[in-house]
Amino acid sequence: MIGADGRARCAWCGPHEDYIAYHDHEWGRRPATDDLWFEKVCLEGFQAGLSWLIVLRRRNHLRTVFSGFTPEVVAAMTDVDVERIVADPGVIRHRGKITSVINNARRAVELRDEFGRLGAFFERFACDRPRPMSPRDVPTFTDESRAMSRELRVRGWSFVGPTTMYALSQAYGLVDDHLDGCWVNETSSPSPRH
Repeated sequence: MIGADGRARCAWCGPHEDYIAYHDHEWGRRPATDDLWFEKVCLEGFQAGLSWLIVLRRRNHLRTVFSGFTPEVVAAMTDVDVERIVADPGVIRHRGKITSVINNARRAVELRDEFGRLGAFFERFACDRPRPMSPRDVPTFTDESRAMSRELRVRGWSFVGPTTMYALSQAYGLVDDHLDGCWVNETSSPSPRH
């Protein structure tokens, strides 16, 4: 897709300014903190059955209600917090996804205690494969995302299916799915978010 600025981008971002900014400045870059790793797992879980644009447009509000996705803070949330969040019209009001965030926060604390940082766990599932030439070359999941999903589920995580974990892998640079010819690959190498 050629944008109004003349830059070639991955076709998925289309003409939406939200998508273009996300594609150009975030997608495919490793996060710098545990909170960002945890946030992305949660946001990908919220996306299940929805478009990413819906989640992206509610991300700032979700960050507010989930205390910046700081695992220790979210892990301490109670049923009272769940009811407050379910009643908030600014969030994705799916009780299962909301309780999953709290459950996964508790699991994230355990995972960080074991691996030292969340990124150390997730980076084990990086996939080095040729850059896709077209959207048809991009899978919906890989052996690595299946393995990541399986290991997280064994550890008690929820909303972490193989397709969801592949989306996380794409978003956080565990696989490079910027299409061949995309300006992001042609002019820069992705760097961590800070």
